[in-house]
Amino acid sequence: MQAFGSGRSRRRREDPRLLTGGGRFVDDAAPAGALHAAFLRSPVAHARIAALDVRACRAMPGVALALTAQDVRAAGFDGAIGAARIATATGPGAAPRRPWLAEDRVRFVGEAVAMVLAETLQQAHDAIEAIELETEDLPVSMLNAPGGPAIHDEASGNLAFDWSIGDPDATKAAFAAAAHVVEAEIAQPRIMAASLEPRGAIAEWNGGALRLDYNGQGVWGVQRKLAAAFRLQPEMVRVTTPDVGGGFGMKAFTYPEHYALALGARLAGRPARWMSGRGEAMLSDNGARALVSRAAMAFDADHRLMAYRVETDSDLGAYNGENAQFIQSELFAKVLTGVYDVPAAHLRVRGVYTNAAPVDAYRGAGRPEAQYVLERTMGLAARRLGVDPADLRRRNFIRRFPHRTPTGETYDVGDFPRVLDGALAASGGFEARRAAAEARGLRLGRGLAFYIESILGDPVEGARVVFEEGGTVALHVGTQSNGQGHETAYAGFLADHLALPDGAIRIVQGDSALIPKGGGTGGSRSMTAQGTATLAAARAVIEGFEAFLAELEGAETAFDGERFRTAGSNRAPDMLEAAAMARAAGREDLLDLWREGRLPARSFPNGCHVAEVEIDPETGLTRVSRYDVIDDFGNMVNPMLVEGQVHGGVAQGIGQAIGEFAAHDGDGQLLTASFMDYAMPRAHDVPPISFGTRPTPCPANPLGIKGCGEAGTVGALAAMANAVTDALAPWGIETLQMPFTPQRVWNAIQGAGRAAAG
Repeated sequence: MQAFGSGRSRRRREDPRLLTGGGRFVDDAAPAGALHAAFLRSPVAHARIAALDVRACRAMPGVALALTAQDVRAAGFDGAIGAARIATATGPGAAPRRPWLAEDRVRFVGEAVAMVLAETLQQAHDAIEAIELETEDLPVSMLNAPGGPAIHDEASGNLAFDWSIGDPDATKAAFAAAAHVVEAEIAQPRIMAASLEPRGAIAEWNGGALRLDYNGQGVWGVQRKLAAAFRLQPEMVRVTTPDVGGGFGMKAFTYPEHYALALGARLAGRPARWMSGRGEAMLSDNGARALVSRAAMAFDADHRLMAYRVETDSDLGAYNGENAQFIQSELFAKVLTGVYDVPAAHLRVRGVYTNAAPVDAYRGAGRPEAQYVLERTMGLAARRLGVDPADLRRRNFIRRFPHRTPTGETYDVGDFPRVLDGALAASGGFEARRAAAEARGLRLGRGLAFYIESILGDPVEGARVVFEEGGTVALHVGTQSNGQGHETAYAGFLADHLALPDGAIRIVQGDSALIPKGGGTGGSRSMTAQGTATLAAARAVIEGFEAFLAELEGAETAFDGERFRTAGSNRAPDMLEAAAMARAAGREDLLDLWREGRLPARSFPNGCHVAEVEIDPETGLTRVSRYDVIDDFGNMVNPMLVEGQVHGGVAQGIGQAIGEFAAHDGDGQLLTASFMDYAMPRAHDVPPISFGTRPTPCPANPLGIKGCGEAGTVGALAAMANAVTDALAPWGIETLQMPFTPQRVWNAIQGAGRAAAG
């Protein structure tokens, strides 16, 4: 039996079903007769609710229920969503109340104010129009820094938390002694996850038991929160998840709609369904990124890093997301100093409330933001110090492992120079391409960025292997596919270890009634955590069958990776035949096994991205012409799926770099509330992406693997930014901020030209 899977690419088994319309998404799963939900959402960013009258709404045709915050309280429920708070030197971060439905005030455009349940969706929307909402405007704060008009009484100056990590005294001393200091202010705009399938849910009560079917990233956290909210034992809440059309972190949490829908179904005595529209999603889904950082690097005379300092102001939106206080603080800090041997570092982060939708996890969750700040500053340092960008990085790489960073992380293993060499080789020939571009009147820039990722999430995962009658095997997993190819990866992994046909294995996921517990999907944990648990279950299956067959045959029996071999016997059953023998003998205990696996430490995937962009000085148009990636993901179970994850992550990074930006005006109105205005990347924006690996197997799990789901985005942002600034170097432009839209690039070039002329 192989220790880490086959490393063989398998085509995605999900694709024929999904591409031919066989997928079953949440909007396909509603029971007959379910009521349709629609939400009245705030049209203003900050206001006192002067009047809310739903009497005319309740009289509209088909309306079964109209729900307000007053009705939530009348039903005996607190009606608020909790959120985790970060610990600071002065206590935990602020915890303003976030209601299921707005109570006395609205705090962002799109906040849910009331919900209607009706026989048809059209009737629900018509009834929403009949609700009378009167508001008295309050001052709006969109500052990404403490201060501005107050949003919550609990947060003076709109400050949610002031958190720091590292050694400020050692960092200050290093800067005082430095030969060179490089400083930069780096902004990362608010963006949207914009998953292909918007959020949705179905709520149904059976007696006193609740079932919620929703398109999320794990069922057990939602089960616990719903049970607490409705004062139920967890086993009285069943949470299920069908196929999911993209999550990216945005679907990992509960939202006000889940609670309101569940209560509405209870009060109406009928199932209730809700599916967000695209504009509704853009207003109400958790946003992402939204921070401004002031970074500084201290170098000695030999250009070796002495210290690194970052101060960040992070926009949280109007309320705490469930994990938002940790994104730009603790998660940012995990990879603060990246792949560099930095003796001293200090990070200070202030979380700030604004009158916009809450911000929470999105692909990478803090690690892309940290690496963007680090690698942009490193690129700027190379330019200002007159050093080749690759040479400056090579000079400062961590060389010895394990390595403890200034923020307390322990990197287990890595070979950063080897990865860099691979990336430089893959991207060779740049000068010839630059000359060819200039002959066409274009400016070609190349951006190098190295990254390291810290895998997150629950280190414990479980796997259940059930041998079913008819020759199939069910593998119950605690993660949740959002399109990554889990069915292919897990089935192939189990097939390799138990010598089963791929087609004999079915994956069971997303049902709190069928799987006792699980950590869900997020933080690139799926294959490392689930693979470790599945390996433990597979070994238990083999050991159990070996003991059973040895007793049956009266001689030592061992599994050789294909069949069970018994000394002195020519009978050699395969796994399915052994299961049939166990069933015939009444050994049901061998046919249904649950095992847990625990990761002793997280893994640290890393890699080097090299992006090339062509800029047309006449129009400011920026086109990504080439993209090369060399990663260290340790051992890979299915290289094709890994490459697909890298491609998807890079595409999201390119999108953020060249166009994505959730823009608000001074009144807090979202100006980019459709795909006509929010610039998602198109196919022509993303070039072919070359992908290669230089693996160092991870010692912290028996598979030797490292997570890969978010790595593409973690590396892409800075590679793109460094490529753009390289292309703009002839105009002396050093720190243009994302997104690099044609207008922004053109304005920068024109401004630089006017400055030079003046």
